[in-house]
Amino acid sequence: MTVAEIFENTTKQQVFDTSIKYWNSGKTQEWLDLKIDLVIGKREGYYFWDMDGKQLMDVHINGGTYSLGHRNKEVLDALIEATQTVDIGNHHFPSPLKAKLAETVIQASPEGMRHVIYGSSGGEVIDLALKCARSATGKMKIVCIENCYHGHTGLAVAAGAEKYSRLFHAERPAEFVKVPFNDIEAMEEALKPEDVACVIMETIPATYGFPMPEEGYLPAVKKLCEKYDALYIADEVQTGLMRSGKMWCIETYGVTPDIIVTSKGFSGGVYPISAVILNERASYWMTQDGSAHMATFGGSELGCACALKVFEIIQREETIKNVEFVSTYLREGLNKIMEDNPDTFTGIRQNGTIMGLEFAGKEGAIPVMQHLYNNGVWGIYSQLDPHVLQFKPGILATKEYCDELLAKMAYGIKEAKEDILKQA
Repeated sequence: MTVAEIFENTTKQQVFDTSIKYWNSGKTQEWLDLKIDLVIGKREGYYFWDMDGKQLMDVHINGGTYSLGHRNKEVLDALIEATQTVDIGNHHFPSPLKAKLAETVIQASPEGMRHVIYGSSGGEVIDLALKCARSATGKMKIVCIENCYHGHTGLAVAAGAEKYSRLFHAERPAEFVKVPFNDIEAMEEALKPEDVACVIMETIPATYGFPMPEEGYLPAVKKLCEKYDALYIADEVQTGLMRSGKMWCIETYGVTPDIIVTSKGFSGGVYPISAVILNERASYWMTQDGSAHMATFGGSELGCACALKVFEIIQREETIKNVEFVSTYLREGLNKIMEDNPDTFTGIRQNGTIMGLEFAGKEGAIPVMQHLYNNGVWGIYSQLDPHVLQFKPGILATKEYCDELLAKMAYGIKEAKEDILKQA
């Protein structure tokens, strides 16, 4: 049976029933309980359609995965062309595509970055980044932010909030020190013993609702890392790849990290590939044993072909200009909506197209999400701070798209007022 036949011969209710029985019953039921009865069918650009035909504007874009839009034609064409020559390749050996992509990434990264190692997911390369820091420093402890998220694999989930680690008994308090975001005093206290391998932070913590770094905070953290001989890891999985107007969001704060992690939009949502970008010290282990870390699907040649096209697109002058346009135009429109709803729409957190919309009450973003969904917009509440809606417009969005989006946002937010105030 073909993919098209599976979609054509399956009802949405059958998908729910089968998923509850065989896939992830908890997640499926959780969304149904929130009145989000979504099964994605057709998808194109910054829209997707429910299997029953309901059209939705995608401003979640799966955490930045679809920053260039769903099924971006240039990226798809690059994948199709690559299948005429390569498959995933062999992780033991170099290849023209792996080498070319690594060179491209280094050239687009801050000065001092030297090597790129590939993975197939964000959590996998977070794990690798932490291993690299431990290898480089000979230390074990890792400092991370309270209420953060870095993925669900072994070290990554231990570095995240208890919401993700506790259920799997992955808390490791002897190795992972959690400090509040924007608290430089707490950060120094954690680093003072000089037994810390690294500090890992999302430049703007996404699942925590995109709280913005205070003036001077991130440069101060980098200075403390240098003072106490710890590496600085910038998790750019959701904030990188030109979403801030710079290739890496950390650059907008004047910080050069030791390690950068990227995933999600790295291949345009077309093929799984991720990467960790390392300076000389962080990549020291390769001089000792280049086979110390391997991943069969890491650096798949098909994924490399997609990522090369992504880097070409996002570095075009017209793309960079469009990021600025989308950021400014939508902010102006959202400011107007906020003025019209002062008792419920209470704030906007923003760096470029990275946005968190604040609503009244502890969980104000949940009813907003529901009403926006009913009105044809898909944004998602922040799991670790549900009064904030994650709002992530695509970097290639047009003025026409933005106008349609703002009109639907205005209606959905106004419609959600009563439910927001009830739970506030």
